[in-house]
Amino acid sequence: MNANTSDVEWEPLRLAATAALANAYVPYSKFPVGAAARLEDGSIVSGCNVENASYGVTLCAECTMIGAARMNGGGLITEFYCVDGQGAILMPCGRCRQILFEFSAAATRLMTPSGVKTMDQVLPDAFGPRDLARIAAAPGEASR
Repeated sequence: MNANTSDVEWEPLRLAATAALANAYVPYSKFPVGAAARLEDGSIVSGCNVENASYGVTLCAECTMIGAARMNGGGLITEFYCVDGQGAILMPCGRCRQILFEFSAAATRLMTPSGVKTMDQVLPDAFGPRDLARIAAAPGEASR
């Protein structure tokens, strides 16, 4: 089931993600990715992938987007959009879903190849800051 899309302006996010492609550094894969998110205050941040000859340290577009959000004062993500070099919608990889979860509002929605989905739909039963807070609040309960 798709989340409600009627109250979201997706076009500005698509345009911001597409514009971010111009800054992608992809000499190895030749696969540029652009990402954009709307934060709780209504601002839009974007990012692009930045590859590295040591492939394991490559930064996904979602990572540079989160960095840009933090550098501009933070705020939680309410909507997210990601595209490839042809402008096709991409689903974030598993690692990036976890990174997005860390900075998402409770009702965050993502545009995916199969339509709009909530964060809980793309990363069910996710582990995050609330779990750490719960464990810290009841230290004796963690071993049960």
